[in-house]
Amino acid sequence: MAQPRVLILGAPGAGKGTQSSKIASEFDVEHVTTGDALRANKEMDISEMDTEYDTPREYMDQGELVPDEVVNAIVDEALSQADGFVLDGYPRNPEQAEELEEMTDLDVVLSLDVGEEELVHRLTGRRLDPETGEIYHVEYNPPEDPEVKERLEQREDDTEETVKERLRVYRENTKPVIDHYDEQGVLERVDGEQAPDEVWEDVKATIEDAA
Repeated sequence: MAQPRVLILGAPGAGKGTQSSKIASEFDVEHVTTGDALRANKEMDISEMDTEYDTPREYMDQGELVPDEVVNAIVDEALSQADGFVLDGYPRNPEQAEELEEMTDLDVVLSLDVGEEELVHRLTGRRLDPETGEIYHVEYNPPEDPEVKERLEQREDDTEETVKERLRVYRENTKPVIDHYDEQGVLERVDGEQAPDEVWEDVKATIEDAA
């Protein structure tokens, strides 16, 4: 498969970003995330949609959630410009999944399966270097430099309370998307609790098998 169209699903902390980057590099496809797509199209004219604002930027500047119909249009635009892609962060609900089916045909739908206890462990163990913006992990990826280790900070959205709330929201909103593809018989599950290299081997083989 020269340039596959891949959808990758999974909870926060499941490793979607890491695996998406590898997919993009290995298969020479675009890594499409809703965040990047929004930033790239923030001046898009949406006045005909009869929404509160005329561009996505105005929602972003106000700190408001961009409506589904605007996100759908932006993702559609991003995918239409890509010969192949790995889509990460969309769809976030069953309605968006139905919209995606109108936009494109997917070659592979991957789900990185990681248990909640491991997700909490991964996310609460993340630390930020405020000087460089680098992200480390107290167990999996600690810095070698003692000075860097001293100045590491835990971000507010990586505290246990916040992490558990993010996972609750994920289960409520996005897990039905995984169920949607599972019921269609197109979902490919990958054990996301393996070492990253082992996860990658499974991900790569799954995509190649779909060729």
